[in-house]
Amino acid sequence: MTGQSGIVSVYATFGSEEEARRIGRTAVEESLAACVNILGPCHSIYRWQGRIEEAGEIAALFKTASSRAEALIARIAELHSYDAPAAVAWPVTHAPDLYRAWLLDETSGSEP
Repeated sequence: MTGQSGIVSVYATFGSEEEARRIGRTAVEESLAACVNILGPCHSIYRWQGRIEEAGEIAALFKTASSRAEALIARIAELHSYDAPAAVAWPVTHAPDLYRAWLLDETSGSEP
């Protein structure tokens, strides 16, 4: 395992499973992510425009190279149905070397 992995997980939520799948597939097709895990339904409680709201959402984890995180988050925002989608990068500090190599190879494609 390596201590400075050069990879991140990007957490995002979506209004439907179809939207999560569509954006996830696009991210993988465009080499912005090596893999996307659609985690399933969750219940969100949040403040939006001064009001407390509640909604069902679908959570997903995108696995990508640190160098691709900004482009991935921008692409998620571009394709997303929300005005201000949640899409945040979490650092991965340790990962098996073969997994890290696979992920970096899969996200080394040309820029979309």
